[in-house]
Amino acid sequence: MAITRDKKNTLVAELSDVLSNARMTVFAQYQGINVADIQELRRAARVAGVTITVVKNRLVRVAMASIDTYKSTDTSLLTGQLLYAISDSDEVAPAQVLNTFAKTHPALVFVGAFSGEGALLTAAEVTALAGLPSKNQLIAEVIAQLLSPVHDITSALSGNLHALLDGVSAKATN
Repeated sequence: MAITRDKKNTLVAELSDVLSNARMTVFAQYQGINVADIQELRRAARVAGVTITVVKNRLVRVAMASIDTYKSTDTSLLTGQLLYAISDSDEVAPAQVLNTFAKTHPALVFVGAFSGEGALLTAAEVTALAGLPSKNQLIAEVIAQLLSPVHDITSALSGNLHALLDGVSAKATN
């Protein structure tokens, strides 16, 4: 069933809006994955704040051409059946969601990604991104590193106080 020109224009406008706000857009081939599995992927993505979209590559190219950030971006990798994982809040989440899904569904293959700055990332770079901890995990690690000297000082002081108290109580019992 053919899509009308009005529907195409609406899709391009929606894609332009979503892509202009996106921090990361990862695209992958999904040939051989059934509809039920794609719905499972969409549910998992929604929990992570990622939107999964299946749309014609030509419409994505038109939408990208209308955004200043993506005008000069190479779109040669946009061939075949692709799905797009888009996040407007986290740069790593789309890659992580697709990578987790690909572990149980090997038919899903990374093709590449577009960063929020308009840079094209290769499949290898997307796979590397998927291995990174999430933003919240990184923030927690930084805070733990910042607090570790405080914990060390507190432990050292409390150890000295316990030793002093043990000495005082030993003298008091004699």
